[in-house]
Amino acid sequence: MEDFGVRESRVNIGISYLFELSLGFPVEMASPVKKEKKKKRIKQEPEEVENLGELQRTGNFQIAPSQKVATLDTSKWPLLLKNFDHLNVRTNHYTPLPFGASPLNRDIRDYVSSGFINIDKPSNPSSHEVVAWLKRILKVNKTGHSGTLDPKVTGCLIVCIDRATRLVKSQQSAGKEYVAVFKLHSAVESLTKVHQGLEKLRGALFQRPPLISAVKRQLRVRSVYESKLLDFDSSRNLGVFWVSCEAGSYIRTMCVHLGLFLGVGGHMIELRRVRSGIQSEKEGMVTMHDVLDAQYMYDHHKDESLLRRVIQPLEGLLVGHKRIFMKDSSAPFSKVPYSTLVHY
Repeated sequence: MEDFGVRESRVNIGISYLFELSLGFPVEMASPVKKEKKKKRIKQEPEEVENLGELQRTGNFQIAPSQKVATLDTSKWPLLLKNFDHLNVRTNHYTPLPFGASPLNRDIRDYVSSGFINIDKPSNPSSHEVVAWLKRILKVNKTGHSGTLDPKVTGCLIVCIDRATRLVKSQQSAGKEYVAVFKLHSAVESLTKVHQGLEKLRGALFQRPPLISAVKRQLRVRSVYESKLLDFDSSRNLGVFWVSCEAGSYIRTMCVHLGLFLGVGGHMIELRRVRSGIQSEKEGMVTMHDVLDAQYMYDHHKDESLLRRVIQPLEGLLVGHKRIFMKDSSAPFSKVPYSTLVHY
């Protein structure tokens, strides 16, 4: 004879099934039998990504020329704008030059001689030593850097190679960003005083190079665009701040002036450059070991993919500059006299 509790549970299951079915839900008849466990999903391994250096060499990143004019839907335009769409006649038509190549598709020799390296300068060697080492590793004729860093300073140092060395001047005058560690000689009243001291060190400042410097100690004016206190340890009087400033600014002098503003004295302990111009440590920065390994792979295994990753085309330094487009309808560029002023 069936137990009353089992019978009642089956009735409840049937009622719930009919109720959900009336609402239009696709349900299965519940049963006291345990459901089978779901099978574990097997994680699919990600597909192998093509080598970035090989992709740069073989890929086509050019915009193909065409004479197609952009079309606009003028059916709902007012009467005053009739035929206004006929003014939209700009196309991306151009005549590709028969010589040269896209920056990423250059031959490896031209690619190296027309490129730059965003190197992470190590501590202790000077900037000139780092540039000389890279010149010897890459076996090139000329190298130049974007601005001298003191031997103990680390961080972003742009090294231009051969043809790209003509861009060194434009990078030396570009803005810089630093992260500095400073120490105060005595305790301060509060953290607010340190914030106020950094706020005073903004704008145009008079600076004299430190006692140990590679330039003549003349009073000069340098601009500090922005600064921010990142951390401060009141127990040890140590602090870290970030600063965006004009090229040629002395952060060591800035730390000394901060100590004078606070009335306790101070000096700089450590410094790192995190941005030089449009190049920063967030992307494209490589180490000396990366360059050495890339050159070794090319010399012994003829693998140029790593060399194309550590070296970037010189056009990467010019993305912020204005450009000149010579139309096919204009005078031949070869007939334009040398040193003629071009208006843009």
